[in-house]
Amino acid sequence: MKGTMRALVYQGPGKKVLEDRPIPAVNTPTDAIVKVTKTTICGTDLHILKGDVPTCRPGRVLGHEGVGVVEKTGPGVTTFHAGDAVLISCISACGKCEYCRRGMYSHCTTGGWILGNQIDGTQAEYVRIPHADTSLYRISAGDEEALVMLSDILPTGFECGVLNGKVQPGNSVAIVGAGPVGLAALLTAQFYSPAELIVIDLNDYRLQVARRFGATATLNAADASTPDAVMKMTGGRGVDTAIEAVGVPASFTTCENIVAPGGTIANVGVHGVKVDLHLEHLWSRNITITTRLVDTVSMPMLLKTVQSRKIDPKLLITHHFRLDHILARSSTSNRRAHVRHFA
Repeated sequence: MKGTMRALVYQGPGKKVLEDRPIPAVNTPTDAIVKVTKTTICGTDLHILKGDVPTCRPGRVLGHEGVGVVEKTGPGVTTFHAGDAVLISCISACGKCEYCRRGMYSHCTTGGWILGNQIDGTQAEYVRIPHADTSLYRISAGDEEALVMLSDILPTGFECGVLNGKVQPGNSVAIVGAGPVGLAALLTAQFYSPAELIVIDLNDYRLQVARRFGATATLNAADASTPDAVMKMTGGRGVDTAIEAVGVPASFTTCENIVAPGGTIANVGVHGVKVDLHLEHLWSRNITITTRLVDTVSMPMLLKTVQSRKIDPKLLITHHFRLDHILARSSTSNRRAHVRHFA
């Protein structure tokens, strides 16, 4: 398959361009070429554009989320065939290495988070998917609108925030950051029936959305008394789980200030600069701090949950636009609850 395609290309911190690139070809027997029908802009893409992700070099096609149709497969691909509608996992997994056998697909020795980072990604008309048999999921045509949220956003909020945060029935939970991943954590935390779901953000529109999604309380982080307000809501204890879903020092500090004794701080955000760890306050409080890159091990479960209409990821979508408009939209997406585009 020859020809050119349109693709969003990273050119260094603060620089991106939409340009013509060759349509990718099968490089190894386990590759598949997917024609992308829908993709999305991730907060991690914005961190790349800020220069926070040094593994992503100038010249890289961005994007690691999407749904599409298989165009071509290598001879080693047995599960998928040309014409299959598929969900693309943000994590490529061989399924055979030590880390994959432990369910840590994000650390696959020949995969992991490589799409839009170390190899060309999904913000293009076509993308090459390594380890296709274990990195794609078959979907029904017509479900793309909701399922594109499962490439990364929903499993990241669930695995890195809810599971790592040990959310349990009756617990108090604070989510610091009401972007798409924070809202995904809010949606999936409700699987476990916590008593309190407090969402903290600087954007009043996002807080309004959080209330519609099930937050029991919302607080604007611009108010310096926000930690005091959380303590008042929780009877002076703090929250059992504090989910950091931004990736800046101030949001991590907020989590440190509001976590209860015996509680968990679950870091989700991508941090590009150092964060102060105040062990002088935390050392005696039995606090657990977790970090994680999404493994997408929960994707089969989340697929069934979405297909059974238990949750509706389409709620996270606010805008639709074509690939040709991505330069304008990606520049403003950090001010919106979520931005989608058609490729």
